[in-house]
Amino acid sequence: MPFAFDIAATDGRARTGVLQTARGDIRTPAFMPVGTAATVKAMTVDQVAATGADIILGNTYHLMLRPGPERMERLGGLHRFMGWTKPILTDSGGFQVMSLAGISKVKEDAVTFSSHIDGSKHVLSPERSIEIQADRLGSDIVMQLDECVSWPAEEPRAKAAMELSARWAARSKAAFGTRETQALFGIQQGSTFEGLRKESADRLIEIGFDGYAIGGLAVGEGHQAMCETLDFAPAMLPADRPRYLMGVGKPIDLVEAVWRGVDMFDCVLPTRAGRHGQAWTWGGPVNLKNARFAEDQDPLDPTIPCPASSAYSKAYLHHLIRADEILGKTLLSWHNIAFFQALTAAMRDAITAGRFEQFRRDFHARHVSN
Repeated sequence: MPFAFDIAATDGRARTGVLQTARGDIRTPAFMPVGTAATVKAMTVDQVAATGADIILGNTYHLMLRPGPERMERLGGLHRFMGWTKPILTDSGGFQVMSLAGISKVKEDAVTFSSHIDGSKHVLSPERSIEIQADRLGSDIVMQLDECVSWPAEEPRAKAAMELSARWAARSKAAFGTRETQALFGIQQGSTFEGLRKESADRLIEIGFDGYAIGGLAVGEGHQAMCETLDFAPAMLPADRPRYLMGVGKPIDLVEAVWRGVDMFDCVLPTRAGRHGQAWTWGGPVNLKNARFAEDQDPLDPTIPCPASSAYSKAYLHHLIRADEILGKTLLSWHNIAFFQALTAAMRDAITAGRFEQFRRDFHARHVSN
C-alpha cells in the first residue's frame, strides 16, 4: 500500500524503517537533498541518486514564481521537468514567504506577498498551496501551509501562529482530499513551548495525516534549545507515522534528532557549504580553502563510494576552490551530499544492530576531538 510506514527496528527512541511510495521506498532515517528551483545546486540528478538519496525536496515558493505552477503542469510536472524519477517532497511555501518575500501580510484566509525576484504580488492560501504541490508539481509528499515564526518568539505570538497553522492544516486536508499515490503531512508548531507543541500535535492528530513534521525549529534557537524541544516534541506525534524535522541540519543535529525519534530531514547545508569550499567529514567540517591542503594528495574520504570523495586529492579540490572553478563547487557539493547519505546509512545500521547509543557517543567524540 502506498505510504505504508514499516518500522524495522528500534533502539531507545531511535527507529529505522521504510516509507513506501508509488515511486519507490524511502529508507529512514532519511536525508533529503534540497532541490530549490528544480535542481540540487551544482549537481545532476544522476549524481544525486548515486549518493544513495531516496528522495529530494522541492521548494514551492521558488517554483511558483518561476517557471510558474501552470507552466510546470504543462511541462509534465516536477519529476519530468528535472528528470528525477524517485519521490519528491515539496514544502508548502510558507517559510520562504515569511523569510524571503519583500512584503508579506498574513491573514486568516491567506498570506499575500511580494516576490523577492521582481516585486510582483501573489496570494498563497492553504488551498492554493495544495493545488500547486499536488496538482501542478505532482509531488509525492505534500506539506500543509503553515505559519512559522522565528526565534525568539513570545508565547502569545507562538500560540497565535500555532493556532493559525492548525486551522490551515484542516483546510489543507480538505483541499487535498483522498489520493492514492500522494501523501499529505501536517506540521507541528509551537516554538520551544511544550504546551503549545502538545496542543498542536493533538489538533493535527484529530485531523489525521499520512506523516507529521516538526516545524518552527532551526530558526535561530540554537542546537541546545532545539534538542531540548526535541526531547518532547517527536513523542507527541503518532509512533506509526514518519516524523520529519524540517530544515535540519548539521550532522550532529541529525544524530541528536534521530536519537530522539525523528525519521526524516532536509537542509541546504551540504550544497551551500560545498559552494563555499567546506567539506563535511566524520571529524567535522573541513575548509578546503586553507593553505594546509595545497599539497595534500589524500582524498577527502576513500570509504565513501563517491568519486568526489575518493578520486580527487584535497590539493586538487583546494586549487579548484581557490581558483573559483565551477568544478570545485560541484565536487564538494557532491561529496557533502554523499557524506550525509553515508551518515544516515550508518545510523540505520547502528539502530538495526542495537548500538545507536555507542554510535552517538563515538560521533560526539570525533567531532569534539577535531
